[in-house]
Amino acid sequence: MLLRLLKLMFGSRNDRILNELYSIVNHINSLEKYVVKLSDQELQNKTVLFKNDLQNGKILDDLLPEAFAVVRESSKRILNMRHFDVQILGGIVLHNKCIAEMYTGEGKTLTSILSIYLNALNGNGVHVVTMNEYLCKRDAEKHRMLFEFLGLTVGLNMSGLSIADKKKVYSSDIIYGTHNEFCFDYLRDNMVFSNQDCVQNQLNYVLIDEVDSILIDEARTPVVLSGASVNRSEIYRKINDIVLYLTMQKKYNIQCSNKIGHFHIDEETRQINLTEYGFRIVEKFLYDSCLIHNNDSLYSSYNIILIQNVIDALRAHNIFQKNVDYIIQDNKVVIVDEYTGRLMGHYRWSDGLHQAIEAKEKLKIFSENQILASITFQNYFKLYKKISGMTGTASTEMLEFSYIYDLDTIIIPTNRSIIRKDYSDVLYITVQEKYDAIVKDIQKCVFINQPVLVGTISIEKSEMISRRLFQLGIENNVLNAKNVIEEAKIISQAGKLSSVTISTNMAGRGTDIVLGGNKKLRMECHSDQEYKMHQLSWKREHDLVILSGGLHIIGTERYESRRIDNQLRGRSGRQGDPGSSRFYLSMDDTLIRIFIPNKIKIMIRRLGIKVGCSLENSWITKAIYHAQKKIENQNFEIRKQLLEYDNILNEQRKVIYKKRYEIISTKNISFLIQNILRDVILNIINIYCPNNIFYKKWKIIDMVQILKTDFHLIFSIIYLNKHINFSNRIIFNKIYQVIKKKYYFHKMKDSFLNIYDIERRIMLFYLDKLWKEHLLSLEYLKRSIHLRSYAQKEPKQEYIRESFIMFTNMLNTLKHEVVLRIFEKIFFFKMFVKIIV
Repeated sequence: MLLRLLKLMFGSRNDRILNELYSIVNHINSLEKYVVKLSDQELQNKTVLFKNDLQNGKILDDLLPEAFAVVRESSKRILNMRHFDVQILGGIVLHNKCIAEMYTGEGKTLTSILSIYLNALNGNGVHVVTMNEYLCKRDAEKHRMLFEFLGLTVGLNMSGLSIADKKKVYSSDIIYGTHNEFCFDYLRDNMVFSNQDCVQNQLNYVLIDEVDSILIDEARTPVVLSGASVNRSEIYRKINDIVLYLTMQKKYNIQCSNKIGHFHIDEETRQINLTEYGFRIVEKFLYDSCLIHNNDSLYSSYNIILIQNVIDALRAHNIFQKNVDYIIQDNKVVIVDEYTGRLMGHYRWSDGLHQAIEAKEKLKIFSENQILASITFQNYFKLYKKISGMTGTASTEMLEFSYIYDLDTIIIPTNRSIIRKDYSDVLYITVQEKYDAIVKDIQKCVFINQPVLVGTISIEKSEMISRRLFQLGIENNVLNAKNVIEEAKIISQAGKLSSVTISTNMAGRGTDIVLGGNKKLRMECHSDQEYKMHQLSWKREHDLVILSGGLHIIGTERYESRRIDNQLRGRSGRQGDPGSSRFYLSMDDTLIRIFIPNKIKIMIRRLGIKVGCSLENSWITKAIYHAQKKIENQNFEIRKQLLEYDNILNEQRKVIYKKRYEIISTKNISFLIQNILRDVILNIINIYCPNNIFYKKWKIIDMVQILKTDFHLIFSIIYLNKHINFSNRIIFNKIYQVIKKKYYFHKMKDSFLNIYDIERRIMLFYLDKLWKEHLLSLEYLKRSIHLRSYAQKEPKQEYIRESFIMFTNMLNTLKHEVVLRIFEKIFFFKMFVKIIV
């Protein structure tokens, strides 16, 4: 009550921030009467004047009011679109390194050009990130004329471009691209053999469209640059045959008999665990299939991959569903994005899951991917000096944006009040009753000519509803992963009279639903007469749609995330249009079945809801809200844990990438080789002649053998024994000086060889090779580290400790391999050199 009273008296934090920003909006508005009088040439010259001001000591904040006024006037002349005050407000928020939550249909794309233009003035580049290449290309082409009018260049970062084309794109003032492409370019730049092949410039300012989808939904999966590894197709087929004999434990209970089932499913986390009985049976099957040796155990460290393969095969059969999580296209398994409903044709599940599904579907099994480089979206975007984003649904994830990205979320008011009617959820006992009610609701809307948008959670359900409607003679359009090419056209016409559109998801579609259907532009018509006739026809249909009640939204069930529900609802009621929405639920829906507490389900049944009846009550909506919040918190913890583990790897990644950049950008790397040589010799001395051991116990003979094997040099034992009464530092200096002398002698003698290039390539080859092996080892460590908790050890601390040891060992191995190979390559034609004292 006290918080509500204080909020009523002083306003929310969001209101106070907006009140401060409105003074800047008023200043920009006051400049409009001056800017509107400028000629096109004078307007264009403003960009040069702004850049001169920056060179003379001004900062971007000083230029903001006039720059925004210039962009608004340019937009009026070039795009025939004038920014509303709330869009100016959104532009200021974006410039201030915040997330602007703007309601669907409020013109986020137009808002973005204000901050993009201002931040491009310093010449350090602006990266504009979108959900997919269609939106990327559309937005770049749409705004290219405006930015070029103002003297800025625009690049389009698409997949498949050559290095030369990429470098040209990145030299632009403003670069549009997808989050994946920017991320992959960063990883590829850290795998090149010459700095001439790097394409990305400095990571200055990034503006992310649909920021919640990219930084929240997709942040659960790290970005991995991979290559094919060993083909294990036969193993996957054998394991697929094995899991067909395994049965699920109906209800998991630690105290129940082990022989009730072989595995149990945790539906909340979508994970599968073998029972003790199941473990023994799987071990026997693997032995019978010759996948493990006699008297061998699955508990053996070298069989951990087989355990993971069995779990993946069980998940493929019991959790991942065809036409929900993936589809079969051209005899290949193609992932369906759970948040956008789009196909992810260039992606494959990692850790053998994709191969397990290919085996399940009896398709060709492609090789597993070996990790070449990886990074999370969280750590990649945190590399930018400045980051901001926009979306229609960010407030529910406000805490996560603040915790992980240090981004404030500011809710921008709508230009016109929202008058959409959001009806309470309706609950049915069975799924069949629910779909019967949905079809009746659609029939009612079609009868009064009201357009309908139906949101489903899977391709299978969208096609099922579509078939039922066609059987009743109701025309409809289906928008799912199978016809994504037509999505812009389907969405743009979803507001026509009596239209019925069924979509698997509405996140990141990038096209507004206009009541009456999409309006044609003048350039799309053959004559002025045709254009006028179209405008009159559209206005007539638009008015009829408004009279029918506007766009009606039907949700076939609740999503795990409130944001996805809000994105669906937000398609109706844009810019003050009328509209309505309702969600239909059943007791068999996944969200209710798994996450709604049993006591709530018991209360529902006590209220007398029976087959054929429905229940509509506010506390049902509250129960759904709490269930969604629980799932969101779980997902937040998953992303948080992923980031925490990647932060550990990120420190190692920085060391490797810094070292790699030093190698490719230095013409003469002799000083690097010399330092490595020093470390390697010192390490050998410390192993065989440690200071903390009495010198008579030193292993001089073993050390001499290593020097002979690795450096092709024979040292006299008698010569070395003369110095054993001194510290091992003396021995080190003697050996190091001889080896260094021989190293430089042969380099000068063999200068006709491109020795510097040979050394560089050897260093890069082994750096990449060992780094890839290290990434794979860390992946295996991460999968099994949770088992340390059974020994009363904290998994994260154990991961930090072991990963540090592994990284240190990797660096030592790298140094030894580099020195070893350089001596082999450069001095391969030399015989052993005997040192005579």
